[in-house]
Amino acid sequence: MIARWICATLTGAFLALCVFAMNCQTAEAEDAAATKTAIFAGGCFWCVEDAFDKVEGVTETVSGYAGGDLPNPTYGNHEGHVEALKVTYDPSKVSYAELLDNFWHNIDPFDATGQFCDKGPAYRTVVFVSDDTEKALAEQTKQDIAKRFSKDVATDIRPTSTFTAAEEYHQDYHTKNPVSYKYYKWNCGRAQRLSEIWGDKSS
Repeated sequence: MIARWICATLTGAFLALCVFAMNCQTAEAEDAAATKTAIFAGGCFWCVEDAFDKVEGVTETVSGYAGGDLPNPTYGNHEGHVEALKVTYDPSKVSYAELLDNFWHNIDPFDATGQFCDKGPAYRTVVFVSDDTEKALAEQTKQDIAKRFSKDVATDIRPTSTFTAAEEYHQDYHTKNPVSYKYYKWNCGRAQRLSEIWGDKSS
């Protein structure tokens, strides 16, 4: 009788654990389905990551290399790629249009040679779009900025293609190394130029 009771108890506990695990997996799947991703290249990915980490509704940011054909790009060799940021976000809390607005206000859209002190193809600005809606929004906002400032906007708009996460020491650099990050950002002239272009809307 005791053995049967123990067996029944263990069976019940096992079934409860199975149900709990299934519920957890379902919740994780629902969370994943509820989020979307976007990729932006805005020069140094440390700075772009910092700018998007401040946006409510952004759930994850990953610095990396995008848009090239080179397999397994690294910081030492990512020819053909640009430094970029993959942004995971909750569209019920922040829209793609709002992410675009944040992107524009954290770059110099008129620099065709790179960004601030970082020059070269890897530092060019790009909005990587995944569908026609994103493409239309990106193109419209690009035109709006060109009209507002009466200048050509150098930022490219390209279909989303490859993205490879950068080395671990590049991830969350602004929080892991706040002193050196702030020193870099100021000496690179990023903060000053953003303020010059966008005023109080820059970050």
